[in-house]
Amino acid sequence: MPKLKKKSDQNDNILSFFPEGEFCFSKGVKAFQQGKFELAGKWLRKAVDIEPQEPLYKCQLSIIYTEIGFYHAANELLMNVLNDKQAHYPDCYYLLANNYAHLGLLNEAKRYALLYLDEVPDGEISKDAKDLLELIDIEDEDTNPFSNEEDELLMYQETAFRHVEHMEWEKALPVLEEMMALFPNHTIAKHDYAVTLYNLGREEEAIDRELTMLEEHPNTLNSYMNLAVFYYDRNEMDKAEACIQSLLSVYPILEQQKLRIAVTLAKTNHVEAALPRFEHLNTAYAKHHPSYYRWFSWSLYSMNQVERAQKLWAKGCKAHSILQTEEVPW
Repeated sequence: MPKLKKKSDQNDNILSFFPEGEFCFSKGVKAFQQGKFELAGKWLRKAVDIEPQEPLYKCQLSIIYTEIGFYHAANELLMNVLNDKQAHYPDCYYLLANNYAHLGLLNEAKRYALLYLDEVPDGEISKDAKDLLELIDIEDEDTNPFSNEEDELLMYQETAFRHVEHMEWEKALPVLEEMMALFPNHTIAKHDYAVTLYNLGREEEAIDRELTMLEEHPNTLNSYMNLAVFYYDRNEMDKAEACIQSLLSVYPILEQQKLRIAVTLAKTNHVEAALPRFEHLNTAYAKHHPSYYRWFSWSLYSMNQVERAQKLWAKGCKAHSILQTEEVPW
């Protein structure tokens, strides 16, 4: 139940309301049952903030994310619970299986459904897990010869995305190398590979790769973005500025490219140009990227919007555990 605590240092007749995690959880569940997913998410996030070690709250929040199609965010919460050695919550395996099935990653879905049944063969949702496995088997029988390849590509994309966003360069490198070997036409992997090489100290190789790709495809935005950051970091300002000028008049349609341009402008100290780009991003997409919080908050701070910067950074730390290990960007 929520607690009422008296403020002894102020008027004794004033009572302050301090909701406990259980109260927020129950409000979130009620909103969820009424189909009010946005409100449910707000209550569940507050419950997680109050009691971050309670696995049930994270799992319920992951279910809300699943309902609105934020499968990667849901999976991140579930993996956080599974990585907690003090928590034992096998339901996470089924929830992961369900999310991977929605993403079309049937092999991963099958693996996690089997893990759930191995842990609790007679669990409360064991029938759901078995039904999911049956659907996966039917899908496998009716699949086309390219579905396994698509499954594999999606899995590589998700893994590479996580490592790059978390700046885990040593882990990203072999994943991206395998990805490029298996899917040579997947260009984003090539650009992420160049970024990874640069951050591992292989600067010349990274720059040469981007210049080669730019020569082959002169309008490649990702090459301009990566080269701008590389040259700026090396204090080759004329070259960096030439790349930036190629980006300033570009306003992509895809949210991924919108975010990348905003981050690039922030990283190269074009904060006045970066800030409106961040402001106009779809937050439903951007909030799943730690880089959004790193560089948007830094841009706000640089433009003397200190309070907004601090609030955004605090929000990012709640959304992404990796940010809690980092110093504030400013």
